[in-house]
Amino acid sequence: MITVDPRQLGLRPGQRLLDLGCGEGRHAIHFAISDDVDVVGVDLNMKDLRTAQQRARPFAEQAQQRGRLLLSVADGLRLPFADNTFDAIICSEVLEHIDDYTGVLAEIDRVLKPAGIFAASVPAFLPEWVCWKLSDEYHQVEGGHIRIFRERQLRGSIEKLGHRFFARHKAHALHSPYWWLKCWLWHRPQSRLLDVYHRLLVWDLMRKPILTRALERLLNPLIGKSVVLYFIKPPKPEQQRPLGVDSPRAMEAAV
Repeated sequence: MITVDPRQLGLRPGQRLLDLGCGEGRHAIHFAISDDVDVVGVDLNMKDLRTAQQRARPFAEQAQQRGRLLLSVADGLRLPFADNTFDAIICSEVLEHIDDYTGVLAEIDRVLKPAGIFAASVPAFLPEWVCWKLSDEYHQVEGGHIRIFRERQLRGSIEKLGHRFFARHKAHALHSPYWWLKCWLWHRPQSRLLDVYHRLLVWDLMRKPILTRALERLLNPLIGKSVVLYFIKPPKPEQQRPLGVDSPRAMEAAV
């Protein structure tokens, strides 16, 4: 299950993609399989990185990877990469966990190439607000969410760096009711209702039936669990066409 729309990144063979806060590798592994690019996934959680490595190994062993994948421990406030290293950067469901999120955004700007694409996703305001109202434990657990973003707040923070917004969407609407139930039943984790809904989500993920896919597309603008924003870093003056940008809206933003 990925949150970022690959079409908005416009990746080309041989380019470099950073997945900052990759967790268990859902985006990093996906792009290593689907695109002929060099993918770097970084996170502070060694346990999650080991899980990502285990999940990626079968694809590498069966030669199902088109690209190369490197997983490493790194701090988003002090990324161990030179300036202008990556053609695209994903930071999905990470910034809501970090106190100095603007410091992370500054590091992203530093290591992203001119004309590079940055995709940021955070929990959408309404579904997240409901979760906070239903359960204090939801956001008070270690490593939990420390803020609820408003979309304009995050967009404004990124645009202050000079990045130009060109697209947005919401995702995972069917997951919002699950998290509302989970918060409501926080002290009853073995609830039959919660288990049935979880099975539904797994079935939907594996089978992708037309009915639930259509229902989620319909509900995403209303209760999508995540909001995803896409930006382009201004190209250098001599760049007539932003490298790696195939999205028409990204092309327009770069002009």
